[in-house]
Amino acid sequence: MRTPPFSRLLIAAALASALALVPFSVSAYESDVFSLKNRWEHTVTQMPANERESTLKALVSEAEQLASQHPDQAEVLIWQGIVLASYARERGGLGALGTAGDARDVLERAIEIDPQGGNGSAYVTLGALYDRAPGRPLGFGNSDTAERMFQRALEIRPDGIDVNYYYAAFLKEEGNTQAAREHAQRAASGTTRDNRQASDEALRQDAEALLGEL
Repeated sequence: MRTPPFSRLLIAAALASALALVPFSVSAYESDVFSLKNRWEHTVTQMPANERESTLKALVSEAEQLASQHPDQAEVLIWQGIVLASYARERGGLGALGTAGDARDVLERAIEIDPQGGNGSAYVTLGALYDRAPGRPLGFGNSDTAERMFQRALEIRPDGIDVNYYYAAFLKEEGNTQAAREHAQRAASGTTRDNRQASDEALRQDAEALLGEL
């Protein structure tokens, strides 16, 4: 058998190396997002209240670094936005407005890349941000924009526990008790997502508590 020329061996080796790197890079990126998501879920559903803020702050730094490495990946940006929004909520007060604004900006960039917003997750979080932030001149809160974000999320995932719970909470604040009750019931009877079981179950319990108030 004739041995291929040395140059052809180099080309074949280079091609094999390049092909080997493609699944590795994708796998590493997905693994990082998976790890970030799991630690976020543990933090917001199981960690004591007095430990959540510092842990979320660390996750914010990690999410920022991940986003700097993958700036065009909508999933990375969505999780950066979710972590930022959770950190802002945990901090509370006017000091959290900058963080909330950063979360809004990141999520809106993610939607430019993926109009479905990660199966609606970006729209749910944006709706909650626009609902909870104070309005002008202090903040960017706007009930009309919050309504649009929740409606878009419902178009994408009408039976989502998170979608219906946060929309129900919004409707209660707006004084629309009947619609709030309807969406809280949808949240309470919804199906958890395979990759978000802990947080969805926590929101289901919140929805059941909300039903008791309506």
